[in-house]
Amino acid sequence: MSLITTQDLALHYGGKLVLRDVNFALDRGEIVTIVGPNGSGKSSLLRALVGALKPASGTVTRAANLRLGYVPQRLQIDATLPMTVTRFLNLPHRQKAATIDAALTRAGVADLATRQMATLSGGQFQRVLLARALLNDPDVLILDEATQGLDQAGAAAFYRRIEEVRATLGCAVLMVSHDLHVVMAASDRVLCLNGHVCCEGTPQVVADAPEYRALFGSGTGGTLALYRHEHDHDHAHDHGAHDAG
Repeated sequence: MSLITTQDLALHYGGKLVLRDVNFALDRGEIVTIVGPNGSGKSSLLRALVGALKPASGTVTRAANLRLGYVPQRLQIDATLPMTVTRFLNLPHRQKAATIDAALTRAGVADLATRQMATLSGGQFQRVLLARALLNDPDVLILDEATQGLDQAGAAAFYRRIEEVRATLGCAVLMVSHDLHVVMAASDRVLCLNGHVCCEGTPQVVADAPEYRALFGSGTGGTLALYRHEHDHDHAHDHGAHDAG
């Protein structure tokens, strides 16, 4: 049983048809990334999948009692407002201290609990938003351009953390991203949109597809290989440090 399924889905936004003929299924434990140019229907699809946008035609089916965690692009917080990370995670409903500790640990920022939100770096802020999305042990973790504003190294580190969260929780991960150079390598499956599904499959299949290359060029393949090399090197380094300890 898939967690979320669409059948012949079409979506209108602002009175215009933005997406048509989408047949898609998200299964537990997989990382799926949605890519496409601006105006291709990525955000509309995300909104339809979570129930915030009604289909013009076709259907969206979600598993019963599906728990969703959502990491937005950005969140504006008044810099003059004194608010610790723990206080932020207790809004709008108070959480158990153990729940907050577990979420911050999974997001890789257990040491930030008492820090003021206004003092966090961009990367730290996104990790706290990730922790917030993990408070309810989601079945599906959704990230909408969650690394916008981070540099390439910061984005790569964030995606590696997402892979670890998936491994720990067994949740599905659905991402919308422009970070083609790193997000492709972090995904099990890629969905390329441009008003419809242009191509779909493993990162390598999509990177080689003529439709994808027509939209994004052919440069992604090289950066894919570079990311994999760095990724493997980091894992080897981590294991070495672990063994040494």
